[in-house]
Amino acid sequence: MRMIVALALAVAACGGVASQAEDQSVIRADGRAIDGDTVSFDVRLLGADAFETRQLCRNTEGCWPCGKAAQDYASKLLKAGSSTIRLTGKQSYGRPIGTVEIDGQDLGESMIAAGLAVPATSYLKDDPRRAQRYVAAYERAEARHAGVHAGYFVDPAKWRRGERLSCERSSRDRRGG
Repeated sequence: MRMIVALALAVAACGGVASQAEDQSVIRADGRAIDGDTVSFDVRLLGADAFETRQLCRNTEGCWPCGKAAQDYASKLLKAGSSTIRLTGKQSYGRPIGTVEIDGQDLGESMIAAGLAVPATSYLKDDPRRAQRYVAAYERAEARHAGVHAGYFVDPAKWRRGERLSCERSSRDRRGG
């Protein structure tokens, strides 16, 4: 609920920024009704690419649902505090792009540090400090073998293009898909 309120405030705040960039006065996003007077909109994180909900990764015990783990981790963090969303005015996959802070902690950086997202620094050319933080978080996660770094994974962007681990292909074959 706090995320919804914060997003509503961020959307309202964009009206004040509209004089600087006309494109930011309108946000196009997929929305859904929580109830009759509460709506929620999707925002893609700037510079952090998390594992997709249906994506699997592999560790010593076999394939595990790293995408679902990423979703659950983000949900847990969002429920733990108050969120601030800063939209960039750009879109990806039909969703506005922005940064999300939860009680001052960058959600993208937290996801990367937990080994549940990878940095997408090509999108952070205008924010080199954030890019450096994201790369450092990735290196720490890798050194600690956190999340996906305890085994093998397909980069989320490659996974969206159809690349899969062998254990994903074999589990899909067993299901008949």
